[in-house]
Amino acid sequence: MNDKVFQVSDADFDSAVLQSGEPVLVDFWAEWCGPCKMISPVLDELATAYEGKLKIAKVNVDENRATAIKYHVRSIPMLLLFKDGQIQATQIGAVGKGQLSQMIDKTLGSAAA
Repeated sequence: MNDKVFQVSDADFDSAVLQSGEPVLVDFWAEWCGPCKMISPVLDELATAYEGKLKIAKVNVDENRATAIKYHVRSIPMLLLFKDGQIQATQIGAVGKGQLSQMIDKTLGSAAA
C-alpha cells in the first residue's frame, strides 16, 4: 500500500470519509481475501492518478465490524464511492483499473456539472 492510500477505522470513519472535502473511495477488505490483495495495486495506481481530486481509504472488515455492518458489507472486496457524505457508487468484487476509473470519472464529472 502506498502512502496515498490510508487506513480508516470505526472511530475515524465519519471524520475521514463522510466529512471529507473531496470524494473518497472506500475499499472494504480483509487480510485473508485473495481478490482484495489483487486490487490493492490498482487502488495504489488510482490514488496517484486522482491525487488532489479523490482520496482512497481502506477499511479492514475484521477489525472494524461496526462500519462494515452499517454499510451492509456482505462480500469483499466492496468499494463504496462517497461524495459529500453520500454513497455515489458501489462496486463489489475485484475489477480492473478501467472499470474503477469509469466509476470514479462518472462521480467526479457530476461534481463539475
